[in-house]
Amino acid sequence: MSLVDQSLRLLTDEGSLLAEYPVSTALNGAGERDGSGCTPRGKHYIRARIGDGQPLNAVFRGRRPTGEVYTPDLAAAYPDRDWILTRILWLCGREWRRNRGPGVDTFRRFIYIHGTPDTEPMGIPMSHGCVRMRNSDLLELFERAPVGMHVTIE
Repeated sequence: MSLVDQSLRLLTDEGSLLAEYPVSTALNGAGERDGSGCTPRGKHYIRARIGDGQPLNAVFRGRRPTGEVYTPDLAAAYPDRDWILTRILWLCGREWRRNRGPGVDTFRRFIYIHGTPDTEPMGIPMSHGCVRMRNSDLLELFERAPVGMHVTIE
């Protein structure tokens, strides 16, 4: 994943490009510290896949589906909500003291790859630390991304 390009590239084990998706990472830029609101860099893996079987635009809070489906009316009713939609790929750092361990732990920071409203721009850093994707792109990625899959954020 490229923070500079605001893109996620899905590669084969040999390094061939399978797909490329626009993303939106942290408004605060790159960083690993707890409470920073930054997107953590380095080597990670997918620790959990959440939301299999939920509808497109399903709303999640605390990693659980609320039973709601995102609509403009729901957004108007909750204008300050940071929408986590469709699916969640929960990341865990693989580098001790960089993105794993006290003060820098990606998993404990609840850093995800997740869906966002289609009205939110891609290619522009705007998140609170997570990696936001278009919901249709996330559905496609989710089907190809098993638990344990390596994710590098540069």
